[in-house]
Amino acid sequence: MCLAIPGKVVSISGDDPLVRMGKINFSGIIKEVSLAYVPEVVIGDYVIVHVGFALSKVDEAEAQKVFEYLRQMDELGDLEPEGVK
Repeated sequence: MCLAIPGKVVSISGDDPLVRMGKINFSGIIKEVSLAYVPEVVIGDYVIVHVGFALSKVDEAEAQKVFEYLRQMDELGDLEPEGVK
């Protein structure tokens, strides 16, 4: 199943809005994603990410709620470190 996952922006690189990238923290797992669709985000914001692209900005409470739902549904396998399940 393909899901969009919430995460916190911990760093941003690039000035051109079309190639701007961010490191996103998914409850301890850091992944680099494109920020082209959300040029307004800043470090500390929460975003919804799907297939390597941040799609929208969300507030922290909503992000935590979604993350907990995904954890309960056991849908976070792709974000677990190698060998942990």
